[in-house]
Parts: sequence; C-alpha cells; structure tokens
Amino acid sequence: MKRIQLFEFEDFQWFPSTFRSTMTKIIIVLHKLIGTKEVVSNLLIKAKQKHPFSQVVDLGSGSGGIMPMAVTHLNTTKKEDVRLLLTDLHPNEQFIQYFNQHTTKEITYQKDALDATNLLKAPEGLKTMINSFHHMPPVTAKKILYTAQENKEPIMIYEMGENMVPALAWFLLLPISLPLMALSCMLFVPFVKPLNWKDLFFTWIIPVIPIFYAWDGQASGPRTYTFEDIQTLLPPTSEQYTWEIQPALKDNGKKLGYYIMGTPQ
Repeated sequence: MKRIQLFEFEDFQWFPSTFRSTMTKIIIVLHKLIGTKEVVSNLLIKAKQKHPFSQVVDLGSGSGGIMPMAVTHLNTTKKEDVRLLLTDLHPNEQFIQYFNQHTTKEITYQKDALDATNLLKAPEGLKTMINSFHHMPPVTAKKILYTAQENKEPIMIYEMGENMVPALAWFLLLPISLPLMALSCMLFVPFVKPLNWKDLFFTWIIPVIPIFYAWDGQASGPRTYTFEDIQTLLPPTSEQYTWEIQPALKDNGKKLGYYIMGTPQ
C-alpha cells in the first residue's frame, strides 16, 4: 500500500477547537477558489441517477466542510430538492447549534453520534465522505466500505487530493512546501466567514495556525489512498452491489481529485 499513516493535528481530540475551526474555514476558502462545490454537486447528481435519494447523510462532517455549499448549489442551480444531514462520531455542540439554528431547513446536524463503520441503523439516504476518507487508517477504511455493501447503502466518497508524489520526494520538498502552505494560510484568513478576532490573532500575531495548517495540508497527500490501495480495501465482488472508482472532473473537463461510488442494485 502506497498510503502512509501520518498524523494530522486536527485528528486529535486535544487539539483546540478554535484552531480547528479556523483551519476548516480556510480550507473552505480554498474549496471556493478551485470549484470543489461544483464537482461534488455533479457527483451527487451522478449518484442520484444510479440510486435515487432525497437526503444526503454526510459522515464525519466535523464543522460541515464543503457539503452545505455543495447541496445548496445542487438545489438552487440544478433545481433539485435534496436535504443534508450532517453527522459525526464526535458531534460538536457548537456546530450543531449553528447549523440547526442559523441555516435553512434543508441542512441539519444530527446530535447523536454516528459511526461510519456501522451503517446498520444509519438514517436513510446517500452516505457521503468528503475529503475525510484519507483520515481513516486501513482497518477503519475497510470497515466503512464493507458496512456500506453489507447494508446495501449507497455511498459516495470524494477526495480532492491524490497521492502521486513519491514518499522520498515528498520528504525532500518539505522545507519548501511547508513555508508555502503556511503563507497561503495567512493570505486566505481575511476571506474566511464568519471572521473573528481569534482567526486573525492566531494567524498573524501569534502564528500557530499556519504551522498546524501547513503540516496537515502536506501530511494529507501521503495519507490519501491511491486507486490501487482502494482495490485492496474493497469487499469481494457482489452481484447486488457495484463499486466505481474514477477521477472527478470539473465542468471544464479538468481533473480535481477522485471519487469512490458504491451503489446497491
């Protein structure tokens, strides 16, 4: 397996929620710049053509990520009527309150924990994992794929990045890539929404967030599963369930990551 099990700071429960929130908002700015919401919206349409659904159940939602924007774009631009239910193994009360009180009725955050490795009693709808699958170690990633097939749950996994750089080259380039990633963090922070004083203070005055952001951004590359890695994780072939692993494309035909789509027949 080419994937390497590195760590990211945002994976740790002790990591300050203030830092995690700022980093997530910066990543959303990046998603807006490169057009991720359009890519995810198109993948949702493709999934709906294969297996109709009226609700998306996002797994490992954290602070929401790109999914609220993708579903809103789907409903307004593509004239769909899809609800979004955000879920997590460790739901954050702050985000639950925000999404359940300050967003539209089509987007809600489930208060109860949902384990992505056991979808037996999961709410009905298309299960999604957006830029979070690479956080899962192989044993957990395999369980997620197996539980989807065993319970005949439609699932769509999207990863914006790809693991294409050899490990040695990645390591040798760190002295260059880490400062560049930290600089991009400092440039993006004025555009985050909602912007608060903590975002600016811990980015520009005491610049600890750029350090964490730079490492997590670089570590995600070697942690991403390649197509060959995924083939080793998939359940045995079944006539009642099919898997599709393909590059994800923007409207202009350019590639932006890849997706894994599982569909019950």
